[in-house]
Amino acid sequence: MLRVIRANLVSTSMGLACICAAVLTVWACVIEPGSLQIREYELTLPKWPSGLSGLRIAILADLHTGSPFNGLDKLRRIVADTNAARPDLIVIPGDIVMTGVLGGEFVPPESIAFLLQGLQAPLGVYAVLGNHDRGLDTARIELAFKAAGIPTLEDRGIWIPVKQQGLWLVGVSDFWTGAHNVTLALSQVSGDRPMLMMTHNPDLFPEVPNCVALTIAGHTHGGQVSLPVVGRPIVPSRYGERYAIGHIVEEGRHLFVSPGLGTSILPIRMGVPPEISIVTLVGPRA
Repeated sequence: MLRVIRANLVSTSMGLACICAAVLTVWACVIEPGSLQIREYELTLPKWPSGLSGLRIAILADLHTGSPFNGLDKLRRIVADTNAARPDLIVIPGDIVMTGVLGGEFVPPESIAFLLQGLQAPLGVYAVLGNHDRGLDTARIELAFKAAGIPTLEDRGIWIPVKQQGLWLVGVSDFWTGAHNVTLALSQVSGDRPMLMMTHNPDLFPEVPNCVALTIAGHTHGGQVSLPVVGRPIVPSRYGERYAIGHIVEEGRHLFVSPGLGTSILPIRMGVPPEISIVTLVGPRA
């Protein structure tokens, strides 16, 4: 009798384990990577002027259009949801196209740019390129974005007038595949005005000087998988989880890393759902 009971318990346990494994597989490979959320953040920055307090920035990182669950229909939804959030400024910090992900399909950058030109923000839409973009064709993507009215800021800055004050937005090319010349990018900045920096890979952050109020990046996808106790097993960074996701402060310098929208290599997400990150910047409180 005891042997029968033990056998039944073992069989039941194995059955439950198989069910749990199947549920987790469906969640990680279908439900979570196919989802989309808008997440709001408020960042208090010591170098942010009170006159620009409340500025809202939408971050569309790592679109990887063409990766599973991230075709043109999903991109249309991303554009619509971003516009509905009514950001003041929209930034696209690289990896716009998809290369080398299991189950993905190539989507021409011209088709992607055509849909992205529907993005609406009073202060404009700007982009930098990521390692996947450079792996495809830098000139082709820049030309497609130019036709869509979206400047690509590769190691250069642009002055954005706002509220009789204005700010600098500086773009730095990819840390792995670009020149990532911070000095060149900052050489185009003049005056003591608030400055934002956008780049693809957050591994650049140790090179960013204190004059930058906030650096915005993507690339890591938050590791794509985040597990209790274990953490993020794989983060594509020389610093491990240090710059994996969210708001990081080091020596008074501020970095925000969005978990992004697409997937790379393996089309899975678990504990790191795709998101449109909306960051509201506020100055120091009295």
